[in-house]
Amino acid sequence: MLKRTLSTVALWVIILGLLYFFNDAGAVWIVAAIAALTLHEFYSLLKHMGYAPFNKLGITFGVTAILAPFYLARHGIETTDIVAAAVVAFSARILGERHPQNRVETLAGSLFGIIYVPVMLQYFVRIVMIHTPNQHTGVACFLWLIAVSKFCDVGALLTGMAIGKHRMAPEISPKKTWEGAAGGLLVSALVGALIAYAARHYLPPAFTPLKAALVALPIAVLAIIADLVESIIKRRATIKDSGAAIPGIGGIFDVTDSLILTAPAGYVVFSLF
Repeated sequence: MLKRTLSTVALWVIILGLLYFFNDAGAVWIVAAIAALTLHEFYSLLKHMGYAPFNKLGITFGVTAILAPFYLARHGIETTDIVAAAVVAFSARILGERHPQNRVETLAGSLFGIIYVPVMLQYFVRIVMIHTPNQHTGVACFLWLIAVSKFCDVGALLTGMAIGKHRMAPEISPKKTWEGAAGGLLVSALVGALIAYAARHYLPPAFTPLKAALVALPIAVLAIIADLVESIIKRRATIKDSGAAIPGIGGIFDVTDSLILTAPAGYVVFSLF
């Protein structure tokens, strides 16, 4: 638990430091970095299942898909254009696959990785680009969503360890309990409200602490679902952790899993405010 706590603190220090010095550009490159590392681990899990996704090519297109809304949209290039280019590149590359019997699986796995990781995470970039009279609004929304998503994990873990009895999905993730999930939702709502109050001068004016707490609940539900989806993938690959990059936690995917489904939901929420 000590290693996990220290790793969590270190990650938050890095994120806050990059945002402090580089503002919205820092947020964009944070997303690009976690997308690249997450996609690499995702492809590694597919390899453990016997598939052979195009790792380097996929990561190249994945990072480009993340950067497109921020750097290329002004030139008329959107994330969907990058995905289309990836389909063309993967389709051409599949012709040179050394194991013809795996061509369909290789193509499907490579494309699904692009869609599930960078295409979903690029909604964080769209959140950063939300502009109001306050230029820091997008970054504040970005931080709020990450905090609500990740503190759901913290609340679920601690509550589950303390009072967890009823297993949520024993065939998927034996340690997750309904009590832990409830604790995660409550912690997310509390954190969402506290940040909304503390950052009230930066977040949209209509995003009151009460509304933030209410919005945090479905966001937390999506975070839990995303966590279970990653557990399904890891169980299929017969691996406990997606990697060993972060002491006490595991891999990058083990950290970013909950963000994959909350990113598009958060974008919709902040678009309404």
